[in-house]
Amino acid sequence: MATQCRWAHNRWAQNNDTIVNGDGRNLKTSPTWASYWHSASQGFWPSILRRGLLFALAWWILVGGEITSWWIGVPAVLLAATASVALVSSATLVWYELLRFVPYFLIRSLLGGMDVAWRAFHPGIPIDPHLLKYPIRLPPGLPRVFMANTVSLLPGTLSAELGSTYLNVHVLTRRENVFSDLEKLERNVAALFGTSLPASNGGVM
Repeated sequence: MATQCRWAHNRWAQNNDTIVNGDGRNLKTSPTWASYWHSASQGFWPSILRRGLLFALAWWILVGGEITSWWIGVPAVLLAATASVALVSSATLVWYELLRFVPYFLIRSLLGGMDVAWRAFHPGIPIDPHLLKYPIRLPPGLPRVFMANTVSLLPGTLSAELGSTYLNVHVLTRRENVFSDLEKLERNVAALFGTSLPASNGGVM
């Protein structure tokens, strides 16, 4: 009897929500808060770290590398990362793709800023605002949210609405290459999150 009790206790120690006897029958089922916390925390903290680094990068770009801004930036990044984990499903991040995405983003920001400045100071003000409905192909969750936020950070474009199959983008002009620019951005975001994209339909919705 004592041997059976010790064996049952060992089985409970291996699986803390079920105790079985020597015949393999359940004696008691009692999930503990510790087991719930352990399961939740396994994915929670890595997600906080990954998203915190992404939001910190976005903050650094927005403030132009200003060191003193981190007094506000650190709490903002922590709050944004925590809220995103609670509200948006997790996704895998391919870290070496980040080394390609950051230069791409900075170059696009510089070129876009120059284009906006040229249009603003041009005597004819060649601006033709337009709302473009882009058929987004990224999987739902963080990849789509990341792309929508990135579009808003780039000069001359602003994400207006993120739907189930589309992204409404406000653009300053109906230039011909705006769709191809969005496609390239989407491919880069897909690579960053390690996901593949279906074939493009070749135009806006």
